Amino acid sequence: MTALAERDCQPAARTVADVPALLPVVGSDTLVPLVDGSSVTYANLDVAASAPALRSVADRVTEVLPLYASVHRGAGYLSQVSTALYEASRATIGVFVGARPDDVTIVTRNTTDSLNLLAGCVPARADGTPGRVLVLDVEHHANLLPWQRTGGATVLAGGGSVAETLSGLRAELARFDYALLALTGASNVTGESLPVAEVVRIAHDAGARVLLDGAQLVPHRGFSLAGTGADYVAFSGHKTYAPFGSGALVGRRDWLDTGTPYLAGGGAVSQVRVDGTDWQPAPARHEAGSPNVVGTVALAAACDALAALDPAALGAHEAALRDALVDGLSGIDGVEVVTVWSDAVDPVGVVTFSVAGHDPGLVAAYLSAEHGIGVRDGRFCAHPLLARLGYDAGAIRASVGVGTTGAEVVRLVGAVRSYVESGPGVRYEVVDGCWAVVDDPRPVPAGSGLEGLFATAAAGFLADAASCGPAPA
Repeated sequence: MTALAERDCQPAARTVADVPALLPVVGSDTLVPLVDGSSVTYANLDVAASAPALRSVADRVTEVLPLYASVHRGAGYLSQVSTALYEASRATIGVFVGARPDDVTIVTRNTTDSLNLLAGCVPARADGTPGRVLVLDVEHHANLLPWQRTGGATVLAGGGSVAETLSGLRAELARFDYALLALTGASNVTGESLPVAEVVRIAHDAGARVLLDGAQLVPHRGFSLAGTGADYVAFSGHKTYAPFGSGALVGRRDWLDTGTPYLAGGGAVSQVRVDGTDWQPAPARHEAGSPNVVGTVALAAACDALAALDPAALGAHEAALRDALVDGLSGIDGVEVVTVWSDAVDPVGVVTFSVAGHDPGLVAAYLSAEHGIGVRDGRFCAHPLLARLGYDAGAIRASVGVGTTGAEVVRLVGAVRSYVESGPGVRYEVVDGCWAVVDDPRPVPAGSGLEGLFATAAAGFLADAASCGPAPA
């Protein structure tokens, strides 16, 4: 065990406020204005939505930008260099998630992109109807909507415990001939998870493959396709400290070699005729057009940085921060921490909570305007789960990562306590569906070109954003 892990396992030796970040991230020293005219260092506790770039990732991007050129068919020197960078990054990404020798790594935009791609590759049944896919109601919409759209999805309600949920999966998988079980690696609402290796055994015994939505799990825990036996994993660069537009789908080749090409275009074909087209096998089959070379290099750099961390240190860091969040928030009158399974173990650093009698959007706006803390509020693109748990009005989510410090967690708990005990210090009102400070005095960053655009940008987005807000009355 490393020195950091040993220290984090000995609470008496240090306070939570002393816990440092594990890795440096871009923006960790950014100052944001408060409504009282002062400025504070931004506390980014919305890592589950999008994680900041690791400093090493940003440095790697700066390093390779002068080498960027088109890939795969260019004879020029930089084209050959960029092709080598892209394909080496693909290999690194596969190694990071324990790809087997015959697995294929497809570069996508993000987890949502990956899951939509795989949805077009699930083989049809003998009668031509869509292959059956089983999902739980705990899923992020990205791991629900693609399967619903193909017409072969069954959504199973999870149980109140891990044991009950596993029992329900066994029973449902025995009822029908399912092709695929699509499962979250860690809930984007609570950070809790099911035991992946055990779920894989249950599914494989029933003849079904397993797709893991690794958006929240992969950046926070070591994961291996080979080690768990899972058939596919999807994850996002923007949640893996590489927010440059790349993600990945990694897994068994046969479905991907024969499935519907995700995009029709150059690079995905071996021969085009006026009367038909011969498609490439994966990965080229699903990567039509010019790929995101720089984003893929960035994701590979993040994979290397995370793989170099001592797993014990990573787990101890996140456990210390998450425990402090849960314990601190639970100790405030009227605050309730949301859970899915009573017996879940080793959750990742995602904690969702509610403040009785208070709109989640107002609490989040207060934390930002009066404390410089960024959290997420709403229904987190997990409507079925929030409905089942009784949070149709939404909740508030705080999430941590390798760039989070204990001081930021302490700051959030103190701010929520101040809100409950004293209320907001300024007036807020609902504007176009969102809570906002009345006559907000906070300036936008100088030279950003955003002066006067915040309100119009927010208003234009609200029609879409409302889908993750409170349920309609």
